[in-house]
Amino acid sequence: MLRQQKQSPSGTIILDCPRNCNALSREMIAELIQAFGDFHREKSVRAIILTATGSVFCSGVDLMQWSAIAKESEPFDQWQDAVSELQELIEVMLRFPKPIIAAIDGSVYGAGMALALACDMVVASTNSRFELPAASVGLVSGLVAPLLSFRCGAGVASRLLLCAESFDAAESHRVGIVHHLVSSELVWAKANELTAKIATGAAESVQLSKRLLNEMIGESLFSNLISGAAIMATACCTDAAKEGLLAFSEKRPPKFV
Repeated sequence: MLRQQKQSPSGTIILDCPRNCNALSREMIAELIQAFGDFHREKSVRAIILTATGSVFCSGVDLMQWSAIAKESEPFDQWQDAVSELQELIEVMLRFPKPIIAAIDGSVYGAGMALALACDMVVASTNSRFELPAASVGLVSGLVAPLLSFRCGAGVASRLLLCAESFDAAESHRVGIVHHLVSSELVWAKANELTAKIATGAAESVQLSKRLLNEMIGESLFSNLISGAAIMATACCTDAAKEGLLAFSEKRPPKFV
C-alpha cells in the first residue's frame, strides 16, 4: 500500500492504493508511521515528500473498515483504538524533525486533509480539490479541525467543517491550505526544488525551527488534537454515524432523523 524511495537529499513516501482511493485503512496508518520511522534514521535525507498515485491523493479514513466497526454490538473500544491510531500518525508527522512536503495532484477528502495539513508545506496541482464530507456520514473531522484552524484560521475551518464547502485549487491556495500551486507535470519538480532549498541550510537549524513552529508556537495544537480525537470517537458512537456508515456500505443515501 506504500512505496518508499530515497534520492538524497529527499525521501519519498508514496500512497499507492488507487483502487481504494488511497484511503487511510488501519494497515495504511501503521505503514505510514513505520515509514516515517525509517526515514528518521536516514541522515542523508533532509526532507520528506509525501505523495500518491491515482487521481485521489487520499479519500480519508477507510469507511468500509469503519462500517464494519459500526456493526459491532459494543464498538466503543474499537472506535477509540481506530481514532487513536490516526491521532498517533498526525502527531508523528508534526513532531518528525525533518520538513515534510505534501505533493498533491488530485482530490483530498476528510482525514486526507489531516495528512496534508500535518505536512509543513503543500505543493498542489491545479487539479487539486479539498473537501470535508464527514457530516454526510454522521462523523466529525475531529483531527482536521485543529490542524485547519492552526494553519489557516477559524474562518476557513468554519467554511469547510460547517458549510461543507469544496475548495478548488485556486481557493485552497488563496486561503493558505496550498503554499505552491503548479500544473500537474510540475508538482514533483516543485517539491524536489523545495527539498533542495531545505538541504542548503543547517540540519539542526531547520529541525529546531520546525519544532519551534509546531511544538512551541503551536503548543495548544497537541491538546486540541486530543480533544478533537475524543469528539471524533464520541461522534462515531452516535445513531447518526451508525446510519451514515451503514448507508455508505449499502450504497444508499443516509436517512438522518
